[in-house]
Amino acid sequence: MSGPAGRRRVGILISGRGSNMAALVAAARAPDYPAEVVVVIADRADAAGLDHARAQGIAAETVLRRDHEDKPAHEAAIDACLRRHGVEIVCLAGFMRLLSADFLAGWADRVLNIHPSLLPAFKGLDTHRRALEAGVKVAGCTVHIVRPEVDAGPIVGQAVVPVLPGDDEASLAARILIQEHRLYPLALAHLARGAVVVAGDRVHRVGDGADGIADWAGIAL
Repeated sequence: MSGPAGRRRVGILISGRGSNMAALVAAARAPDYPAEVVVVIADRADAAGLDHARAQGIAAETVLRRDHEDKPAHEAAIDACLRRHGVEIVCLAGFMRLLSADFLAGWADRVLNIHPSLLPAFKGLDTHRRALEAGVKVAGCTVHIVRPEVDAGPIVGQAVVPVLPGDDEASLAARILIQEHRLYPLALAHLARGAVVVAGDRVHRVGDGADGIADWAGIAL
């Protein structure tokens, strides 16, 4: 099932404020955007992003871990909620749970995540601190297809920012977050349009993007 004029139906999973969720929602307001956000699901009742979703007229639901016997039951409830809303693509936006192989098998190559590093570097937490400690000259963010391993999966796109003299975790994080809010909607649009395809561990551009790279202001898709 697709939305109006063939727009793909997107569900977003959050655990907190959902700033990347808000960026996706804003992008989807454009009439020519190829996807629409139909539901935001949080695993925390106090997730601030739920209020933003409601304010935008988007269904906002909570599926709490404590209400379910175990991880499989919790994931089954999330899956049921997504399917009830006719979701076709799932986007993680600060969702702080690792999804199982069983869950992902039901959404093969249709779950996206954004991570605040240039994967495969600095997987996991404390990415900005670790990047600064390593002395890297550039940092950035990555949108990837989700696999069961932490921050693993085929890369859809990346955005690069310089690491500046005097940067601390907060300043670097703020600069990267600006690019996250640009990259994620672009990557989702490519997937929703069918402009990228997943083949094994690689994402390939198709059609007009057959060269495989679209560089735009520090973003590569």
